[in-house]
Amino acid sequence: MAHASQPLLIELFTEELPPKALNRLGHAFADGVAAGLSARGLLADGNTVTPFASPRRLAVRLSAVLAQGADAAFAEKLMPASVGLTADGKASPALLKKLAAKGLHDLDVSTLARESDGKNENLVYRGVAPGAALTAVLQGIVEEALTKLPIPKVMSYQLADGETTVKFVRPAHGLVALYGNDVVDISILGLTSGRGTTGHRFQSSGPIDLPSADSYEDKLAGQGRVIAAFDARRKAIDTQLREHAARLNASLGDESDVGPLLDEVTALVEYPTVYVGEFEAEFLAVPQECLILTMRLNQKYFPLFESDGRKLTNRFLIVSNMALTDPANIVDGNQRVVRPRLADARFFFETDKKTSLASRVDQLGNIVYHNKLGSQLDRVQRVRQLASWVAERIGADPRLADRAALLAKTDLVTGMVGEFPELQGLMGSYYAVADGEDPAVVAAIRDQYRIRFDDAVEDETAVAAALFIADRAETLVGIWSIGLVPTGDKDPFGLRRAALGLISAFEQLAAGDRLGAGDQPFTLDLLLERAAATFGTSAASVIVTEVRAFVFERYRNQLAATYDRSAVDAVISVTPPLEEVPARVRAVVAFGALPEAASLAAANKRIGNILKKNEGEGKIGKVDPARLVDPAEQALAATVERLRPEAESRFAAGDFSGALTVLSEARGPVDAFFADVMVMAEDPALRANRLALLADLHGVMNRVADLSRLAAA
Repeated sequence: MAHASQPLLIELFTEELPPKALNRLGHAFADGVAAGLSARGLLADGNTVTPFASPRRLAVRLSAVLAQGADAAFAEKLMPASVGLTADGKASPALLKKLAAKGLHDLDVSTLARESDGKNENLVYRGVAPGAALTAVLQGIVEEALTKLPIPKVMSYQLADGETTVKFVRPAHGLVALYGNDVVDISILGLTSGRGTTGHRFQSSGPIDLPSADSYEDKLAGQGRVIAAFDARRKAIDTQLREHAARLNASLGDESDVGPLLDEVTALVEYPTVYVGEFEAEFLAVPQECLILTMRLNQKYFPLFESDGRKLTNRFLIVSNMALTDPANIVDGNQRVVRPRLADARFFFETDKKTSLASRVDQLGNIVYHNKLGSQLDRVQRVRQLASWVAERIGADPRLADRAALLAKTDLVTGMVGEFPELQGLMGSYYAVADGEDPAVVAAIRDQYRIRFDDAVEDETAVAAALFIADRAETLVGIWSIGLVPTGDKDPFGLRRAALGLISAFEQLAAGDRLGAGDQPFTLDLLLERAAATFGTSAASVIVTEVRAFVFERYRNQLAATYDRSAVDAVISVTPPLEEVPARVRAVVAFGALPEAASLAAANKRIGNILKKNEGEGKIGKVDPARLVDPAEQALAATVERLRPEAESRFAAGDFSGALTVLSEARGPVDAFFADVMVMAEDPALRANRLALLADLHGVMNRVADLSRLAAA
């Protein structure tokens, strides 16, 4: 028989919650309550969970909750019958003790079932457990949900009695628990549940009594001037922002910057209203990134750009928590607050320009990079060596690469970057322009902190690529050399990001045909060896090996998100030149779709296993045609010799897919060889020749990738 359900509302009213954690806390609280009810069989079919989170409340409404869960039959094995019963069938002392512990003193032993588990006949107690009652379990469910919240930092505070101390993310002042129209009595954090809540701090019409769980949103919005749902509040702000921007023929700028700020201001207001502010146009002479950052970071304003989304205007949007018919005081107040911030930015910019970057280099000696790796000045000298070396090999100007590396970190000692560390590199490029530095040096300083090198390396960007690569190679080898390797989700020095940046640079060097642009070769191994040499470490070869493996592992994880994992593993396992990895993976994916692929992959795996097992046979020599006695091995040897030149030619030209397609023609002879030929012949000479043939085939087949990785497990 189906039980009737009703909506359930739980609200915890608090002091201002941490904005950056608010949305996560709201969802975690809702999920925790829902999970607790579900575990006790109290959620009806079709139930929906609605989380609420505003600056001063966490709440959840569940649309279909049962007052009591369904009864459930159970069976509990007590003990073997031989232990629980005496010879005359009565309860043994052991059984009586067990029943007493379970509160079953008066149980008639004859009602216990006897069931075999294949080894023993056991006494089993069968019964029906009544379903959980909502009123009895709700307090425990809410308490459990609160203990599991991802609270950034717990506060301890005293309750009104002056004696009891409780812990929560912020002091709580109100508790609502409504099941349909009725209050469910629970006590949480020293609060007793009721139906009363509080609206907007200034614009609510007074205390709010909620007649039912379903009235929550409407009552808070109408009487309390609070939009309780985080997503609804965010949407309201977003709509108003875009309406104002459109009316002013302006843009909010890059959407990747708008989203995070929108999330943050949504957590700061309960009833959002957007107003337009402006500042004096003369401030636009300051690099716009400085103005944008101070408005977004310090004031939580949304800067407005010209319609193309690039050039900053002197207007901005304010998200206020007050909806007023005359917002003049709010707008004026915000404009007064932002002017000193912009004036500070202008002061830093004008003051910093009075001292050249070159004259700041020595000051880097006062900044510790790492106590085991020296100062920032020490680091600059290492990066200079690397950048010049890289430049020679990718066709960039070594002199300009050295200059860029020399000046790259000098903005760390400027007033602007001291105030806004997020602008490092960018401000350096502005100051480099003011100093009259070469445009290639300016670009390199500006782009040094990019996560990826996203464009093919051309003449104009080659110096930037040299610095970008040198910086990351120095970071990887240096930090690795002092044992600070990433563990789990901890990577304080950003080595994973440095590895991915290095990978992107090699990809773009290949795209711009720059890997052979210099007079000398340029590979990942050579780069890491050169980086290790700048540290003078005695364990250079070990570090290079480990860092190279780390870079390839990052590449494996990155490519596995797009391509078949087995194809990626097949390529990464042969550690090819870094820039060739994507093309090889695509080729292996295409090969895997061929009808011959499965058979050749299985054969390749079999060959690898045979060769590995016979490593003790001694060094495998060359194939002796005179010892090829079986027609199948003769045919295979002839096929290898026929396919090898074309496969090698295509491989050398970078046509990896073509090379694998050529090798697919070997399927028939390979299958015939394993069907007709005994590799491990008794004659040692014959056996050695067949192993040599397989080794020859194995080498030809695995130039692009280890095809055995494609074989089914």
